[in-house]
Parts: sequence; structure tokens; C-alpha cells
Amino acid sequence: MKSLIAVLATATIASTAFAANAIDKLPSGVVVEHIKQGTGAQPTANDVVRVSYRGTLANGTEFDSSDKHGGPAEFPLGRVIPCWTQGLQKMKVGGKAKLTCPAATAYGDRGVGPIPPNSDLTFEVELIGIGK
Repeated sequence: MKSLIAVLATATIASTAFAANAIDKLPSGVVVEHIKQGTGAQPTANDVVRVSYRGTLANGTEFDSSDKHGGPAEFPLGRVIPCWTQGLQKMKVGGKAKLTCPAATAYGDRGVGPIPPNSDLTFEVELIGIGK
């Protein structure tokens, strides 16, 4: 009976360790919480990326998503907000992550559409592919 308890305890500890998402905290304040680890290549700021995403304000209100635009988006990674440029470089193709973007790495003191000035933003992002 003791060995069964030991096995169950070990299994519980192991599953708890794997249940926690890996988190990258970048010097800029951007936080990348890896929901699903990818197995493909990692993009650089010079790459074009293909992503599915959903963006929300700090209060949870959705302000944009790739679904609203008909599906995945494709863009040069070096030509978007710093949070995305920094955060997506920490991901691998096939991965999903939650990016927490301080206002300074998003749109700063300027409002854009439904995003008020000085807004911290959150994005759920799936990195589908990388091009050049």
C-alpha cells in the first residue's frame, strides 16, 4: 500500500509541475505566458508571421481579433507594437501564448480606435507560421 501512495504522490507532483505554464518576463515589462509550447522555428523581427489572435483591454473587453477580419493575420513582425515584436520572438511555430503588454509597449499615450490612451493590453496569440 505504501508503494501505491508513493506512486500517486509522485504522479500528482509531476502533473502539477507540467500544469504550470512557462512564463517569460522581458525587461520592457512584457510578459509572455506560454499556454502551449510550439515545436517549430522562432521568428525574428525581420520575419513575416502568420497568427490568430484576440486582444482585450485590462477589463476583459475584446477590442480586436483575427476572427473579426476573416481568419489569421499576416504581417512583418518588426512593424507592429513593441509588445508583439518582443513577445512573438519568444514563441515557436505551433505555440500559443498570452502576451501582457504594458501601455508603453502597446500604443502608449495615444488612443487607437476602441483602445484608450495609456492602456495595458492582453493578447492571446497562436503562431501559425513564419515567412520572409
